[in-house]
Amino acid sequence: MPWVVLVIAGFVEIVYMAALEKSDTFTRLWPTVIFVVGVVTSMAGVAYAIRSIPLGTTYAVWVGIGAVGTSIYGMLFLREPAGLARLGCIFLILIGVVGLNLLHNASGGEAA
Repeated sequence: MPWVVLVIAGFVEIVYMAALEKSDTFTRLWPTVIFVVGVVTSMAGVAYAIRSIPLGTTYAVWVGIGAVGTSIYGMLFLREPAGLARLGCIFLILIGVVGLNLLHNASGGEAA
C-alpha cells in the first residue's frame, strides 16, 4: 500500500504543478486552491510512504514521477520543446524510478 500511495502522491504533484502554472503567480483563485490542496495531499502521501519505504527511495520516486509527468504535461499542453535529447533524459529518469523500485524489492522490501 505505501507504494500505491507514493505513486498517487507523485501524480498529485503533476496536478499541483499544472495548477501553479495556471494560477498566474497566485492571482487566480481556483488554480491557487488546487495548488494548495495538491501540495498538502501530495506531502501527506509522501509522509505515509516514508513509514515503510526508505526516505531516499521515497523522495526519488516521488520527484521522478512529478518531474516526468510535469515535463510531459509541458510538452503536450504548454508547447515546451520535446526534442530527442529531452525525451531521452525523461526516459533515464523513468529507468531510475523503476530501478529503485526493483532494488527495494530485491532487498526484501515491498514492491509497487
